[in-house]
Amino acid sequence: MSEAAATEVKQPEFNIEKLYVKDLSVEVPHAPSIFLERESPQVDMQLHTENSAIGEGVYEVTVTATLTAKLSVQDKIMFLIEAKQAGIFHVKNLPAAEIDSVLAVVCPNILFPYLREVVTDVSVRSGFAPVLLNPINFEALYQQQKDQAAAAATKH
Repeated sequence: MSEAAATEVKQPEFNIEKLYVKDLSVEVPHAPSIFLERESPQVDMQLHTENSAIGEGVYEVTVTATLTAKLSVQDKIMFLIEAKQAGIFHVKNLPAAEIDSVLAVVCPNILFPYLREVVTDVSVRSGFAPVLLNPINFEALYQQQKDQAAAAATKH
């Protein structure tokens, strides 16, 4: 083996293999009477990301949004939407710490616009005004999770 080949650094690889809706649920528990309401709902959103290895250098990343729209006066639920947007990503030749950040920041940033589109589409198809999700700073969320984990580790 030549000296050049021995010192050759493998280039990092990142590919999107597949993007897909993994799960989608819509509930309109008070239909049809809820459509006669004129009050604008309060929409609460919970966001969750997760990832798992599914092969050598192949990962599934999922971003889940759960939206609950309620009428504040009656505390009556207008609709519930849960959407899981997922992707399969090929990541190779990166240190473990960098792979963690790619799966927690880069992949969710790729998936989020698709999740936004699904949520908007399903809210309209359910008979409501379009729900537009605000942009999410996945880097800040990742840093916050790391800080919380570090704080928890120092307490024990």
